[in-house]
Amino acid sequence: MASKVSVKGVYVRLLFSQQSRQFSGLFPAELVSTNMAAPKESLSCEDFSEFQEKLRLLRTLDDRIVHKLNTTVPTISFAGKVNPTERCKELYESLLEAHGSRDRAIKSCIAQTSKVVTQLRAEREKDADNLTLIKQLRNEQTKLKLMQSELNVEEVVNDRSLKVFNERCRVHYKPPKSQ
Repeated sequence: MASKVSVKGVYVRLLFSQQSRQFSGLFPAELVSTNMAAPKESLSCEDFSEFQEKLRLLRTLDDRIVHKLNTTVPTISFAGKVNPTERCKELYESLLEAHGSRDRAIKSCIAQTSKVVTQLRAEREKDADNLTLIKQLRNEQTKLKLMQSELNVEEVVNDRSLKVFNERCRVHYKPPKSQ
């Protein structure tokens, strides 16, 4: 599994493992930037490094928010050619969709891993001397803690993106208060 994101945003190279049966190839960055907001299939919760890598890819829109705003919100000289209110609204909805999608994916993996930890604890109570079982339980507990920390990372990423969005789009679009 590897990914290559061009600094200039010309091309993005995405490679996923064979297990996930995802695509592999070179794509124009414009096709990837907003399409990476929502996962096409659920994140793999088994391997934490794979989980983290896919989350990083899903955060592409948030990582490139300044670039997206620069291409979305026109300067004064181009203000008549595009509707900044509509563009800001679309970008805001994309951000919310991405944030909700990642939040659900992380919480789903936390729930799945919590269930495994609970099962392993029950097995350990029956066989307290099984070192393999104890090691497996520790590994799952560590993975669970790391996944829970991803919720904190997600909160920081979301706050940062919304702050930048509000700085640039507050004149053109005011998000609904309920969100």
